Amino acid sequence: NASLLKAVEEADVQAILLTHGHWDHIAGVAEIQKKTGAKLYIDAEDELFLTDSALNLSVELTGRPLPPLKADVTVSDGDVIPLGSLRIHVLHTPGHTIGSCYGVEGAIFSGDTLFKMSAGRTDFPTGSYPQLLASLKRLCALEGDYHVYPGHEWETTLGFERKHNPFVEG
Repeated sequence: NASLLKAVEEADVQAILLTHGHWDHIAGVAEIQKKTGAKLYIDAEDELFLTDSALNLSVELTGRPLPPLKADVTVSDGDVIPLGSLRIHVLHTPGHTIGSCYGVEGAIFSGDTLFKMSAGRTDFPTGSYPQLLASLKRLCALEGDYHVYPGHEWETTLGFERKHNPFVEG
């Protein structure tokens, strides 16, 4: 997408944080890394998705494999990623895949774990409905009303999801 690449070129991108390794989340990463030199972060358990087209679904859903990527840093639950004055917290949230969400300053980047009034699908490799429900419960148990930025669709808040999301026990 030309507008995304223009924004990347104008920004000081230092890190690319992947919530998981499905093709629709990793397809443009190599180009962004090349333009910025940013370090690539991914959950240690999801790292194989960067090189395995059966896991990242690139062949199944697009007809061709993506070129392999290499993570600069793998992260695990509880890790903190320093980025300038920010401290980004890794929240291991398996279910959609075995990947993670990231929390920073009142925001959660939920990837495909939590959506507005929905949740990620679990029928792809490493997906697990019981794990997804446990991850949603973990996110909703966090104190406060975080803004949630999913990997697709609309932003939401934890407060809204606690009351309205059918996948979350309220």
